[in-house]
This record gives sequence, C-alpha cells and structure tokens, in this order.
Amino acid sequence: MRIRRLLAALFATAALAGLGLTSAVTATAASLTPGECEQGGGTVDWATNTCKGGSFAGQMVD
Repeated sequence: MRIRRLLAALFATAALAGLGLTSAVTATAASLTPGECEQGGGTVDWATNTCKGGSFAGQMVD
C-alpha cells in the first residue's frame, strides 16, 4: 500500500513538472526571428511585425 502511494505521488509530481515545462516553452516561443518566419514558409510584414503565410502565420516577429 505504501509503494502504491509513493508511485502515485511520483506520477503526480512528474505530470505537474511536465505541465510547467510546456507552458514555459510556449511562453518563450511567442515571438519569432525573421529567419524562423522565412524557414516556416512565410514572409515578414514589417509594417505590423507579423509573419504572413507559412506555418507561423500571424505570430509576432522580433
């Protein structure tokens, strides 16, 4: 019984840590470099600082 509780606690901790990592990655990937926009098949619209077309369409460009 004690082992089962320990395993449940380990899985819960791992799940929460993974959730924190994915949200941190999402937060840092909010803006692109011009090269990333172009590699994704888009073009940079400097008037609005966004990526037009491709896989990153609509995302902000630094």
